Amino acid sequence: MAGKAASNMEGQMIRNPKNSEHYTWGANCDGWHLVRDGKLSVIYERMPPGTSETRHHHNQAQQFFFVLEGAAVLEVEGKEIKLGKHDGVHVLAGQAHQMFNRSESDLVFLVISQPPSHGDRVNAKK
Repeated sequence: MAGKAASNMEGQMIRNPKNSEHYTWGANCDGWHLVRDGKLSVIYERMPPGTSETRHHHNQAQQFFFVLEGAAVLEVEGKEIKLGKHDGVHVLAGQAHQMFNRSESDLVFLVISQPPSHGDRVNAKK
């Protein structure tokens, strides 16, 4: 019984950028995998001023973007949505989207994907 309780507690570990897998993307943007398993992905991301993501969609993954600090513009299917601190947007699978930081300070946000979006990304044709 003690072994089972210990294995259940592994999923309860406190996660933050200091103890999570880090990666870089785009122009000096950062991401940290807070949760990365076969059914769910939670990523803490930082975008410096003046950066943007490549427009893309996911065939299977739905995503929720939630701003923790700063201001974002999330373009979804041609419509720009301005997001401030503690604002979020749900993006359905198949919807083309692109995140922008047009502000003068860092943008920090969570992107929650179900199922995980890595390997499911299709960049928009130029």
